[in-house]
Amino acid sequence: MMWMMNEGGGGGRNCPKKTDDICGDVCAQGSSRLSMSRIRCILRGIDLKTYIFLFVLVPTCIFGIYVHGQKISYFLRPLWESPPKPFHDIRHYYHENVSMETLCRLHGWGVREFPRRVYDAVLFSNEVDILTVRWQELYPYITQFVLLESNSTFTGIPKPMVFASNRDQFKFAEPRLTYGSIGGRFKKGENPFVEEAMQRVALDQLLKIAGITDDDLLIMSDVDEIPSRHTINLLRWCDDIPQVLHLRLKNYLYSFEFLVDDKSWRASVHRYQTGKTRYAHYRQTDEILADAGWHCSFCFRHISEFIFKMKAYSHNDRVRFSHYLNPKRVQRVICKGADLFDMLPEEYTFKEIIGKMGPIPHSFSAVHLPSYLLENAEKYKFLLPGNCLRESG
Repeated sequence: MMWMMNEGGGGGRNCPKKTDDICGDVCAQGSSRLSMSRIRCILRGIDLKTYIFLFVLVPTCIFGIYVHGQKISYFLRPLWESPPKPFHDIRHYYHENVSMETLCRLHGWGVREFPRRVYDAVLFSNEVDILTVRWQELYPYITQFVLLESNSTFTGIPKPMVFASNRDQFKFAEPRLTYGSIGGRFKKGENPFVEEAMQRVALDQLLKIAGITDDDLLIMSDVDEIPSRHTINLLRWCDDIPQVLHLRLKNYLYSFEFLVDDKSWRASVHRYQTGKTRYAHYRQTDEILADAGWHCSFCFRHISEFIFKMKAYSHNDRVRFSHYLNPKRVQRVICKGADLFDMLPEEYTFKEIIGKMGPIPHSFSAVHLPSYLLENAEKYKFLLPGNCLRESG
């Protein structure tokens, strides 16, 4: 009978006839010490290499994945994400001594009897300096500047009304300015792109207040995505331009000293259509005009502004460790031309990722930059090559 066999088996333990010292002891012990003895027996059979693997290499790998997991994911991006459909690039012709009629013809467009009206609409956070450079660059050809400001960041953090507090600095634009403000919803934990979308809807309404009508030109871009003056003049004078046209901008980081590439594409110009045109910041057409301006990302005067944006903008999840926000580290990263979030390049091929790894090379060129920037070089020297140190305030 089975119950009789168990009684005779010493509590159900079957001991081998031949055992080593420790494993043999297991059979002689009571049930209270059985578990520890088995562990000792198992560990005795493990060699040194296995110990090293279990207690050194495995924890090191886990820690490495925790610290560099995002880098690993970005490096392997070509395996799990295909590149987007290529744009159709439109060649861009310009020289200050060439007539507008000739320039329009070179692009395959006709020339108008009179130029279109132009509206420049932006969501504003805290970019006072770069907004000044933008508006001064575009001023000669803008019918109305439209600016919307919120007391909340996209991430639900309360913020001061920076533009309202600094409005006196923009007196030159006041006669052409339509300003609006919107209260934040302060829903922490919500996807930041929800709040951003809500503000863009409000900007649509503000554009109607500003008086935009059909076939007016509407510039849709972030404050730091600056179309060149001659690009906007070309598009307002030429007939038969695309209904929607993206602008390919030179991509800079921290200042015009660090040229990343010429692949910034989110800025766009629209021939406004009532009931159809909606303010957006994503791909809306395949047409893109080459060499149409500058995108100067994280181009701030003060270290505190860098830290604020790192916490406030839609990709704030990239701040994975609190030491990323250390002012000394931020300053060091800026001067090196490295990445504030310690990320790999966001590319779609291993060749492009490897080619862009490491700090951005320093540029010594300040040619073909916004004219206002050079005319006020002392005031804005932090945006020019050779001036990476930022003010601490």
